[in-house]
Amino acid sequence: MSNQVEHSARPIASGLLWRASQALRRGTRELATRLWAALWQIVIVAVIMASLVTLGDLSVEIALAAFASFVGAVALLPRQDVDLALDREFPQSPSLTRSNSPMHVMSEALPDPVILLDRAGQVLSCNAPARGLFTSLREGIHISSVIRTPEFLDAVSAAPRVGEAVTVIYAQRVPVGRRMAVTVAPLARGSEREGSILVLLRDLTEVERINQMRADFIANASHELRTPLASLRGFIETLQGTAKQDPGARERFLPIMAEQASRMTRLIDALLSLSRVEMNAHLPPSDRIDLNDVLGHARDTLEPIAADSGMELDVQRFRQPAIVRGDRDELLQVLQNLVQNAFKYGSPGGHVRIEAKHIPTLGRQVAGRFVISVVDDGPGIPAEHLPRLTERFYRVDVESSREKGGTGLGLAIVKHILNRHHGELAIASDPGNGSSFTIMLNESRVSEARAS
Repeated sequence: MSNQVEHSARPIASGLLWRASQALRRGTRELATRLWAALWQIVIVAVIMASLVTLGDLSVEIALAAFASFVGAVALLPRQDVDLALDREFPQSPSLTRSNSPMHVMSEALPDPVILLDRAGQVLSCNAPARGLFTSLREGIHISSVIRTPEFLDAVSAAPRVGEAVTVIYAQRVPVGRRMAVTVAPLARGSEREGSILVLLRDLTEVERINQMRADFIANASHELRTPLASLRGFIETLQGTAKQDPGARERFLPIMAEQASRMTRLIDALLSLSRVEMNAHLPPSDRIDLNDVLGHARDTLEPIAADSGMELDVQRFRQPAIVRGDRDELLQVLQNLVQNAFKYGSPGGHVRIEAKHIPTLGRQVAGRFVISVVDDGPGIPAEHLPRLTERFYRVDVESSREKGGTGLGLAIVKHILNRHHGELAIASDPGNGSSFTIMLNESRVSEARAS
């Protein structure tokens, strides 16, 4: 590391000396050039001042002050012809030249972070995504002050000698945990002395998170299916073997087998439903529906289930037509999932109510919202579980959920459907005093209705 700092200090020091000498030479030359270009004007003013002193009443002090002011104005005011001559005589500094180079322009057009280094590892230029990724990144510093991973620094040091691109993957823990892939590519071959090094960065954090989510999903789905399948296989083997002629065993095993088969059916139906919702996630619904119709259909569908569960269901309606852009079947599925969860995990013989409320528009640019809340009087949910309830297969109590026929996918389906409808889901719970699941949907404007 010390060798790299020493190597980086040399080009920085030489660059500063070059800039200082150029600035001094340019300043001196600029002053002389401007005075020479205005020499005839200075002579005329000097003659006028001398005449006023000799023939008039002007004092020498005032004449000298006026003459000095004129010369100062000539020296300080810019002149286009002088500036053009100086630009031809004194070229731009390397940093300014690099900012206009094709490589710099190309890197600024790329969406990924790009850093251009010299052979010593000093930053020559960087694009906007790179500056957004590393707040301390700027031209002139050594790359080791930004990325300290030894594998990456070794790749930068070896790039001019190796002559080919090398990709290094490293983990960044502060200020935000990330996993990055860095490609180090020399822009000159080993025999060339003046070559740059291109550093291209890719953020792998989101990709790896999605891959991990997919792996967890497959593992959970396999586990959920494997358990009932193992039970069915065991019962079938028992009925085919030792209990083949045992009517009592058949009477005892067949209901359990039917229950396990129903569990697998529910899980497969939930998986298919989730898959359909994900396939249509990028297609916003275009139909205009009245949420009062959805609430009425949900009440007719869920009241028999409430009676079988010994629960009481109370469904409110909006006082006026509640028109939204949506898919009627999907919104009905949202309500059914939320109410059935309230039946499963609420207090036995308890009360579940669906509340409907309209939040008026806040202005011409902000549409109103329709709010539907499913409220139960059950035992509630501990606060630490609330942020994860919409994750696939996440359960507060795994065994209790399985016993009650839960698949762990109901709230995930709700979240995906509401995302497609540009809606929101809010969950609140007070342990011991029940829970509320609130969905919010944007009101369909009158202008939208006329356009359709």
